[in-house]
Amino acid sequence: MALVNHDTREVQFKIVYCGPAFSGKTTNLQHIHGRIDQDRRGDLLSMATSTDRTVFFDYLPMEAVVVKGYHTKFQLYTVPGQLAYNATRQLVLRGADGLVFVADSSPEKLEENAQALRSTRENLHQNGVVMEELPVVLQYNKRDCPGAVGVGVMNLVLNDRPQPLPVVEAVASQGYNVFATLNAVVEEILLRFHASLPGSGIEGWGARSPRGAAVS
Repeated sequence: MALVNHDTREVQFKIVYCGPAFSGKTTNLQHIHGRIDQDRRGDLLSMATSTDRTVFFDYLPMEAVVVKGYHTKFQLYTVPGQLAYNATRQLVLRGADGLVFVADSSPEKLEENAQALRSTRENLHQNGVVMEELPVVLQYNKRDCPGAVGVGVMNLVLNDRPQPLPVVEAVASQGYNVFATLNAVVEEILLRFHASLPGSGIEGWGARSPRGAAVS
């Protein structure tokens, strides 16, 4: 859930890009970061060890009003895709307001995609969150790769559910539909945030942050 700072009149949301290793999560963030004006975004940071890496930055959209006088700020994170880094993923997913699951369309990655999605669901469950209760967008990336798996098959493996998740086909290395993916998850986050506001509006929303820190 969102962090609200009534002093700065700012609402902050956290979006996490998940998926298997080398599916294009960091490529998405690099493209987004490179296309946003410098005065609207923070630095692209990497918390890296010799074995894993988390990339993140935050930005203010150009038209950033949720409710009159309050601006939206988004923090974008990636998580390491390797299954060995389960603890890191669980930590980064804590407090997420929305997810982008970046799937690799390469035929040999189909099972790895499914395994990464199961792992993401388990990580959220360990944080006390049900995946179905979060805004989630599936990005089928690398649609330009030779023999790319058909969308129907990808859906059967990753999106076979009563209410299918939104799907965006993308080629992140070329910037194709990178912002369409981001916009899709942002739209759902904001819709749900508006629906959560009490009758008094944002001024009466929440007494403390769901991520553990007091709301100013």
